[in-house]
Parts: sequence; structure tokens; C-alpha cells
Amino acid sequence: MVESGRGGTHQARFERDVITEQVTKRVSQLDIGDASLVFGRIDQAEEAGGESFYIGRVAVWDDAQDPITVDWRAPVAESFYRATGRQPMGLVRRRHFASRGRTLLGIEDEYFGDGASDTIDGPLIKGKQTLAITMEQARTGRLGDIIATIQGEQDEVIRSPLPGVLVVQGGPGTGKTVVALHRAAYLLYTHRFPLEGQGVLVIGPNRVFLTYIEQVLPSLGEAGVQLSVLSDLVPRVRVRGFDNEKIAHVKGDPAMSHLLRRAVRDRERPLRHDLVVGHGLQRLRVSVEESATIVAEARRRYNKHNSARSFVRDELFRTLAASSRTDDVDWVVLRDRMVKTLEIRETLEWMWPTLTADHLLHDLYGSLALLRSAARGEIAREDVELLHRPRSRHVSEVIWTAHDVPLLDEARMILGPRPSHRDEDAIRTYGHIVVDEAQDLSPMQLRMLKRRSLNGSMTLVGDIAQATGAWAADSWDLVVEELAHRKPARFAQLTVGYRLPQPTMDVAARVLRAAAPQLDPPISVRETGDAPRFVDVEQPARLPAAVVALVRSELEEIGHGNLAVIAPDEMVVQISRVLRDNGVEHGLMYEGALTHRVTVVPVGLVKGLELDASVVVEPARIVADERNGLRALYVALTRATRRLAVVHALALPDCLSPH
Repeated sequence: MVESGRGGTHQARFERDVITEQVTKRVSQLDIGDASLVFGRIDQAEEAGGESFYIGRVAVWDDAQDPITVDWRAPVAESFYRATGRQPMGLVRRRHFASRGRTLLGIEDEYFGDGASDTIDGPLIKGKQTLAITMEQARTGRLGDIIATIQGEQDEVIRSPLPGVLVVQGGPGTGKTVVALHRAAYLLYTHRFPLEGQGVLVIGPNRVFLTYIEQVLPSLGEAGVQLSVLSDLVPRVRVRGFDNEKIAHVKGDPAMSHLLRRAVRDRERPLRHDLVVGHGLQRLRVSVEESATIVAEARRRYNKHNSARSFVRDELFRTLAASSRTDDVDWVVLRDRMVKTLEIRETLEWMWPTLTADHLLHDLYGSLALLRSAARGEIAREDVELLHRPRSRHVSEVIWTAHDVPLLDEARMILGPRPSHRDEDAIRTYGHIVVDEAQDLSPMQLRMLKRRSLNGSMTLVGDIAQATGAWAADSWDLVVEELAHRKPARFAQLTVGYRLPQPTMDVAARVLRAAAPQLDPPISVRETGDAPRFVDVEQPARLPAAVVALVRSELEEIGHGNLAVIAPDEMVVQISRVLRDNGVEHGLMYEGALTHRVTVVPVGLVKGLELDASVVVEPARIVADERNGLRALYVALTRATRRLAVVHALALPDCLSPH
């Protein structure tokens, strides 16, 4: 059907191309790997139609176009996730298939109406046995989907309307990340037109996190969503590492937007001396005053710097031609003849240079004079000096930090596309944007996101209690203010925790009360579990050996699961060296995702990850070293689904101390 032979009409070849594209897209949707196709069934009451539907990852039809499985995002499947004893939504039975890969592990039925089971009236959770089997499976180092176990409050978020900003607050283990990804898949299914053409963008906090979540959307039949970190959105620059918190705070300040505008304005300058060029037997002239008039008119006419370059060039030649003693000098002929001469090029580069964002920022950072001129007293002198750094020989050699990215993007917006580079310099927009860990974004990063939203449609997920960045928010209102749009923001909260056993949640809740007393901890559905272990080695010299011993004992307890050693950033290299010297094979989080059974993770990169077991090293140092130390500790304590161990030589923070 799709083979291309010789000859044929243009229409036939075009039709073959269209068919090929559609077949390829369908095949990619059906490629679900080893995941089970079907995970549920609903049986409707007679008055609701009396039909039965199997709920699956993707829709499949037989030769008669009757549904074999219904896509989980279809309207008819909503009752599978939403029905309760009080609101059965026309169901008499809901069936869950618990599976691991393609192996069926069990079947769980829930009845509604006259045949309702005792557990259907007050249940917080549906499909408890299926959920328990899912949570007890060992972690793989990649985030999996929750398509078979989506709960009611999660489904409300997933199926929330497309327009406007949706903010989802959720504590650790509530599934906010995976719910946001399922929402992206749902929106693409429900609003295929126009979202497939406009695009859906998912922003993660770092590249390790993107690797961790990359399998979720393909497993749901959606491979066309773009997963990115913010630095991916600015082309042709090399980005590595982060600034310290003082510099990061300065670079994230919204006042930097005004500083950059003034920096661009400082590059739009009248001549310092009259321009005089020879033309035949006469000399043509542009005075300083005339050049100032050209610059002022260009500023008035154009919003984007680079767009005005051709106007300044042409006005310069018009003024030169007008200075002739005769009337026979055509400014167009003059321009074509002289525009590439060194003198004219130097003049234009002085008056109105064509700029890229990296050139502008490189020049700005490399000159205290330019920085102070652009700051104009709006930013404190000591903060301005933090931005200064030695110039590189060439801008292509510069390694930018993640906190430079929103400034580069802001400059790119102010400058506008360069002449003849409009497509290359254009800022891509998207029909919907999903942002994870949004509580850590600075005002400048939020401006960058708003710039990429085609219509203000966004999903922001995060946890205020886990806000640990230089601009960590204490309220979602502060985040929403930066993303203000025509429609007011909507707020949703995930209150049920599925990842943490209750004993671990009890320990973490003590830290939460100290770190963010205004927030309530999630309600854990896993009422039992192993109690966290606290190992006091008393002397710092004994700490490395204790970590090794603890890692080995915890690995024996969890069997085939994975384990992370979560440590203060400054201790990661030391701990890795000790593990290596003692023959414990492990990976470093800096080098990629959780590809080893044991991974040493700096506390600054652990946010959002899910593990079977974790060993948290020296909580007191985590609290002391991090700007939001208690929140960072809260993050570290809430990563493991099965076992938590804490090892320390220093005294525990008061909120963890048993006394």
C-alpha cells in the first residue's frame, strides 16, 4: 500500500506519502513494549447501556470497527477512574487487572449498586490490591506510568480543561509528576487539533530528571511531546553547571529585564565625531547631531533592536547623499558602492550593531562599566559586581550556566531576529506547557516560559514544601503573578501519598512542620512498612565505613530494588571513593540517570526521583549547607518507597532528634 514504484502521478505519490505518515504514526502508537495492553474493564448497568468495555493503553478495533479496547483517555473510560459507591456513574462492576509486563498477577473486582462490596462506600482508594502490587514492584531507575491505578483526585487533574494555568500542589509520593505527564497525553488525545500542530512542551528541572521520565509518554502512545530543560530552548549556546545562590538570585531578579533593555540601548549610539567620506571630487558628511537624530528615530519606529539595523543604514546613506554639493548623488547607488567599506562598517557597528543574545551578554559581563551603566542604580552595586567575569577570547568559547539561560532568552526577545536569520532566531511557542518543580523557578525563568506559551495554557506542578532554589517560593501566588494571563489560574491539590509507607511519612512530617508549617503532609495509604533506621556513628572518621556497611545491609533487605546514597554536595566525591575502594559498584548521579543498583546522589539533584531504598548522610550538614536546608532534608527523606536509613556523626537537627 505504501511502496513507491516508478512513475505515477504527483497525486498518487502525494497520497502514498500521506498514507506512509499515518501508518508510521499508528505503528508508533501501538508500540507499547512489554507493557500490558489492557488493565481494566467496566460493566455498565442496564439503564446506562448494559455494555462492557475493556480499558487499555490505546484503542484497538476489530475488522468490523467494534472496540476491542477503549483508550484510557476516552470519555467512556472516565467512570473507570471516577466511579464511587455514592456516584457509580452507571457502573455495576469495575475490574482491575494487576500485571507485571505481560504476566497477569491477579484480578480485583469492585461492585456498585445492590451488589456493592463493604469497601465501596468510604474508600479513599480504588483498586487497593492492584495499587499495592504496583507499589511493591522494584523500581527500575525510570519512572513508570500509573495508567492502571489513577485515583479520583488524580483523574480530575488529568482531565481538567485545557485553557489557562493549572497549578497542582502535591506532597512527596502523591504522583504529581506522573499525573502531569498523563495530563499531557490526555490533552493531546482530546485536543489533537490544534495541539498536535502547536506542540506540547514538558519542562523538567534537570537533564537527569528528563532521562528518569522519558519512558512515560511513549508508554501512553504519545511520542511527539518535547521533553526539555530550559537551556534546550536557547540554541547555539553551551550550558553547563549552576551559579552559586547569590549570583543565581541576582540573575533571577525581574530587574534584570530592565538592565538588559538599557544594555541594548547603550549600544544604540550617535557618532562621537562627524563621519566624512570621499566621493569623487567631493566629501560627504554626517554630523554628530544628524546621527543622533537617526538613532532617536530608529528607537521610535522599531520595538526590536535588530529590525532597525537596515533603517539606520539607509538613513545614514540618505544623509550622506543629502550633504552633496550637487544633486546627482543617488543614495541607493552610494549605499551599494560603499556599504562594505571598512569605514562604513565601523560606523554602523558603533551606531547600531547587529547583535545576538550571547554577544550582548558576553560583552556586558566582561565590562564593569557596561554593567554599571545598564544597572543605573536599580540593582545594588555589589550585586552588579557579582555578574562581572573576565571576557573570553571569543563568544563561542563561553560556557554559560543554567541561570544565564533566561537572560540570554530575554536578550534574544529584546533584540529580535537578525536580518536574514528570521526563522533561525524566532522563539518557538507551544499550545500547552507542562512544568515540573515549578516552585523553584525564578521570575526570569517564568518570563521565559510565558514567552513560549501560545495562549497561556500551562500545567505547573510542584510542592511548596520542597522549594529549595535561590528563588524558592513560599506561595503559589507569587509564581502565578509572573504568568498572569487573561484567564485566572486554577488550583488543585493532591492530598494522598502512594509512595511512602506511614512510618517514613511520620518522620518526614516532623521535618515538614519545621520547614513549612502552613502545609499538611500527604495522607499515606500505605499504613504499614519498615521503620526508618537511624545510625549514630558518633565520630566523623567512622562515617564512611558506616555508609558502606549500611549500603550492603540495605541491599540485602530490598532484594532486586535500587538504592541511593543521598549526601551533601560536598561529600559526594568522598563517599563515591569509599564505596569504590570497598568494592561496592555504583553510579554517580552527575553522569546520568539511575542506571546502577546503587547511585550516589547529591541532595541538590534528588528532587523528583523515586527509589526502593535511600541512605541519607549527615542531615545536619544538609540543613547547614543548603539555602533552604530543612526543605532540602524533607526532599531527601521522602524518596524511598520501601526503606529509609539515616547515618550521621553530627547531632541530628531538632526536628529529627528523638528527644
